[in-house]
Amino acid sequence: MISIKQLLAQTSGDLTSNIPTAYNFTPNNIHLPVSDELFEDSIPTIDFSLLTSGTPEQRSKIINDLGKACQDWGFFVVINHGVPESLMKVMIETCGEFFKLTEEEKQEYAGKHILDPIFYGTSINGAATQVLFWRDFIKFFVHPKFHCPSKPIGFREISMEYSKRTWEVAKVLMKGISMSLGLEEGYVEKAMNLESGLQLMAANLYPPCSQPEVAIGLPPHSDHGLLTLLIHNGICGLQVQHKEKWVNVYSNPNAFVVNIGNHMEILSNGKYKSAFHRALVNGTDTRISIPILYGPALETVVSPAPELLVDNETSNPPACAGMTYREYLEMLQAKINAKIHN
Repeated sequence: MISIKQLLAQTSGDLTSNIPTAYNFTPNNIHLPVSDELFEDSIPTIDFSLLTSGTPEQRSKIINDLGKACQDWGFFVVINHGVPESLMKVMIETCGEFFKLTEEEKQEYAGKHILDPIFYGTSINGAATQVLFWRDFIKFFVHPKFHCPSKPIGFREISMEYSKRTWEVAKVLMKGISMSLGLEEGYVEKAMNLESGLQLMAANLYPPCSQPEVAIGLPPHSDHGLLTLLIHNGICGLQVQHKEKWVNVYSNPNAFVVNIGNHMEILSNGKYKSAFHRALVNGTDTRISIPILYGPALETVVSPAPELLVDNETSNPPACAGMTYREYLEMLQAKINAKIHN
């Protein structure tokens, strides 16, 4: 399958041309209204510094705020996290350089399976109707074993440093989330065996599209894993579903957009929500986003925390049965294969 870059090259970069009909995306949920209430529907902001160096009162309040954000939104913006803005900027720039490589160079990293250590792809089929997404991507696992494309120059070193710095942020956030659930501070880290857990870094390229009203960068979906931390190049496009509306996600260049994953929802027995979100495209600007996803170890069975199944002598039945993270990912792969071959 050709990349979006190749598709644009075939039309000589003519952004006024109609896109192929295979990219037309018109499911019912795309018609949910988009909220314009910026203050009422603004995504919560978490001051990371209060988790690490605030007073006991400040820390208690921010943990409560963190829990409320996880429960009400499943999304929040993290500021004052300590990762240098210069590192975040060069990470975005280097990912942009990757997408400028020749198709032959990028195809060296073409993948087929969700657990491939490095996976370059484009326009993954997202529905039984074979609708294509207006996106090219590169994904690679950075933990427990570090993988990264060798091109462009410096990509490996920058990705390694960025993954280490963001891991420290993710660990503190998951400690705060544990406490917000009434669990021990290290519960998530221990129960999910995060020292051997999967960390998946990705870079998404959404080029300008001549018909952004009918194409989609990524359709509504939720993330597997526990947490996802995302940065972008300043071009808006991410929306989260909240109270039957789509809400635009805005963030400063030096902030992380964080969302709860499916396995954190399972662990919390449904208290914390893995919210649906989507990526839109536009007609003028290229958008680059870099999510890094944190998941359990592959053989870890993820099920609701036993401590959350009893509340003042009242039984709260588990919302779902447990399965290993590997089994979950293999199930996702089976669904991808079924959609591609239908």
